[in-house]
Amino acid sequence: MINTSKSTFKAIVVAAAFLTGFSAFGGNPDRAGSSGGMQLLVNPWARSNALSGANMASASPVEAMHLNVAGMAFVNKTEVSATHINYLSGSDVAINSAGIAQRIGETSVIGLAVSAYNFGDIRRTTVETPDGDGTFFNVNLVNIGLSYAKAFSNSIYGGITVKVITEGVADLRATGVAFDAGINYVTGDRDQLRFGISLRNVGPPMSFSGDGLSFEATAPARDHALAAEFRSANYELPSLVNIGASYDFLLNEEMYITAHGAFVANSFTEDNFLVGVEYSFKDLVFLRAGHFFENNIFDDNLRRTAYTGLSFGAGVDLDLGKAGSRISFDYAYRATNPFGGIHALGVRLHVGTKQ
Repeated sequence: MINTSKSTFKAIVVAAAFLTGFSAFGGNPDRAGSSGGMQLLVNPWARSNALSGANMASASPVEAMHLNVAGMAFVNKTEVSATHINYLSGSDVAINSAGIAQRIGETSVIGLAVSAYNFGDIRRTTVETPDGDGTFFNVNLVNIGLSYAKAFSNSIYGGITVKVITEGVADLRATGVAFDAGINYVTGDRDQLRFGISLRNVGPPMSFSGDGLSFEATAPARDHALAAEFRSANYELPSLVNIGASYDFLLNEEMYITAHGAFVANSFTEDNFLVGVEYSFKDLVFLRAGHFFENNIFDDNLRRTAYTGLSFGAGVDLDLGKAGSRISFDYAYRATNPFGGIHALGVRLHVGTKQ
């Protein structure tokens, strides 16, 4: 049962205020496609992909660096995680991510996460050779995040992330900086009720530079050539506000079910509503499912995203027998149209008592 103490009531009031205050923020479909750095919106971790990202209020410490950095404060000692994603199966796009969260004091945690995108070899085409000239190029997208989280009390946790974003090809590149911040509030007799709010991808505009913008031209009224260069327009990052809650339904000493819900107010696309549920048996086997909602999500003609909504996955945690250390293996699938969905495989190592 939920603790009906004053602290729980206060948490519910605060969460309701957040939901009311931000329900009108973002969700601007008229600006869809006008921002850059959209890879910042892609979830690079397995467990939270199975829940459609609805677990932002209770994500594991490394995965929290993407959803709500305040959750990183729950690591006991060290957590290391790595995930491989077959993104939009059939498109030959892969995402490889690795992260670590490390406690450095009684209340402080630092973390580092890296996500790299592999698009494979892409054949180069030009106006003169639309069928290709036999050469290839590669696209490079890398996100690096450095995070800090702190426990302010037994109920309130906060954190901040600084991200460096690089994207480009051999002769064209853009580099930018973005910031995330988040807060978690935990309450209940067994800390079974959690609220979270995060602000993500806030930073100055980015632009491209490099030899790829230059070309050879002829000087007006002269017969000699000169080098000219296009100016790259600035583009903004896809900032958003994410609000969520999680609640553990304790069935008995061996089983519990966690319900997750989140609202995402996007600056450049439709707002999103996320729901998820996770079943745990003996903290050993986990079954997960989620759903992603936005306007026209069930209409193939009007939908603005490749996601069709459904996600699911499973995981297993194995005890290593050393001071509570465990290793976890997770799988997740997200349905898409077009392409054959998103498949994610992840491994996590927990050093110290499992949170």
